[in-house]
This record gives sequence, C-alpha cells and structure tokens, in this order.
Amino acid sequence: MDASILYQFSEGVATLTLHRPQVYNSFNREMALRLIGHLEACAADPAVRAVLITGAGKAFCAGQDLQEVVDPQGPSLTNILKEHYNPIILAIRRMEKPVICAVNGVAAGAGANIALACDITLAAASASFIQAFSKIGLIPDSGGTFFLPRIIGFQKALALAMTGDRINATDAELLGMIYKVLPDEYLEEESKRLALTLAQMPTAALGFTKRAFNASMTNNLETQLQLEETLQTTAGQTEDFQEGVRAFIEKRKPVFKGK
Repeated sequence: MDASILYQFSEGVATLTLHRPQVYNSFNREMALRLIGHLEACAADPAVRAVLITGAGKAFCAGQDLQEVVDPQGPSLTNILKEHYNPIILAIRRMEKPVICAVNGVAAGAGANIALACDITLAAASASFIQAFSKIGLIPDSGGTFFLPRIIGFQKALALAMTGDRINATDAELLGMIYKVLPDEYLEEESKRLALTLAQMPTAALGFTKRAFNASMTNNLETQLQLEETLQTTAGQTEDFQEGVRAFIEKRKPVFKGK
C-alpha cells in the first residue's frame, strides 16, 4: 500500500499530507498522481467543504525528487510539468472550495509554489521558502512565475527566482507571500481550526469568491464588475444566503450547508 499521500476526512475537512518524509516530501510520479487524484476527488465530493494540505516530518516539500529526473527510465521534464505539477496547480485553483496550506518546514522549488497557489497559506516559524530552481539551471515552475510577482511584486519576485535566496517564514509574512506565521507547536492546531471554520461557512459563496479572484488576475475592471454582478446574483439564490439573512434577522448563529 502506497502512503505517499495520507488522506483524512473529518467535519467537512479533507486533510492531505505529503508523506515521503525520508526525502523531505519531494515529489515522484506516483506521489504527484496520487495528489492530483485526491484533489479531483475532493473537488467532486459535496461532503468536502475545505481542503488542508500539509507535510509530514521536518519538511513541507523539497520539490521534485531529482533521483527520478536523472533516472534514464524516469519521466522527462516536459512530462513532469505537463502530467504532474501543472495539473496539481490547476486542480487547486479550479477547486471552488477553500484550500489551506500549512507549511510545516522547508518549501523549496515546486513545493514553495504549490504553497503559493493555495488560497490561504500558514507557516510554522521554522519554515522557509526557496525558489531553488536557479541552483540547478532551471526556471521556476508550478505557477511560480505567475503567482510570485503578483503576490510580492515584480522585482522582489525576480530577485528571489534568480538568487534562490532562502526566505524565512517571518519575512514571507512581511512580504505578503503567506497569510500568517505561527509558532511551530501551534501550526497543526491553528490550521485545522481555520479549515474547520471555513468548512462551516457558506462554501458555495467562498467558491464564487475564489472564482472571482482567479478571474481578476487577467480581467479589466469592466469585465470584473460584470463577473461580480453575475456571481453575486448566483450567490443570492443559494440556500446559504437565505439562511444567513434569516439568522441575522433572528439574531442567531447561521447553520450553513454549502448549498
């Protein structure tokens, strides 16, 4: 039985744990395909209302397992991107549910960019982020050239991509690269608490919000306003909107169903 991705489900939250700790959770083909499969299943399962991604052991993810790259029988770089990382990033961004990332240690290369692609990223104080690609003569992939400059600005992003400098969690938070840094001993508890909170919210509306933010990356203002109008109209037709209004009028806590 392969255990490169551990899956747990509780109270609407699916937790996906990268589990190759002996190689700092670096990706091989089997692990990548299993993560894609889990992400697609989470997107399709109405019982899953939030997803939490984290790593086992001392690292979050060291990126690609280079032993696989140098293996003559291993996949090519083209296939690694086309069949592994690109589908992972697209699955995270297309899933109309909150995807939280808890970075428990070093996040390097593709590991760093998977963390950046998630909706809300928390990091342990001891964690760090490295655009390690330039160290071996490659370019940032897994959406790194898309998300990083949009998150922290063009020049800082390009500098990190070129130098491969290590950024600690505190500096990552100051740069706006991540949402919040937490003491190591609180990361697991707080990330689960956040995921559970989001799972109990009107998750259909959260999905529409994510769709709008995705589109804002390329839309002009007029197109974005039109999209807001369309999505707000759709949100206003959900059961959760009706429940939210009733709960507000009745001065009680709403019970949302994600519908």
